[in-house]
Amino acid sequence: MSVNKITAAEAKVMIDGGEDLVILDVRTQEEYDQGHIENAVLIPDTEISAKAPTVLADQNQTILVYCRTGRRSAEAAKKLVDLGYTHIYDFGGIVDWPYEVVK
Repeated sequence: MSVNKITAAEAKVMIDGGEDLVILDVRTQEEYDQGHIENAVLIPDTEISAKAPTVLADQNQTILVYCRTGRRSAEAAKKLVDLGYTHIYDFGGIVDWPYEVVK
């Protein structure tokens, strides 16, 4: 398995397509509170290994991962693949997200 790297635009199409997916924010609680993508689930990148099995129970579900600039999302996406998740899409950082965010 490997991580699928996609653009913010590709992620937006997937989200708007109504597919059953999880939008995973791997930033800190403070960053999340400052603004996040609607319906995003927060699991800070440092807590992926501990929390993913509980929060993300379906390892075959499509998961779209993002952070602030793309570094942590790449690391978190790799951790998820290592944990056995099969449909991981890293769309980088919220700094490159030109769409609406929830504050």
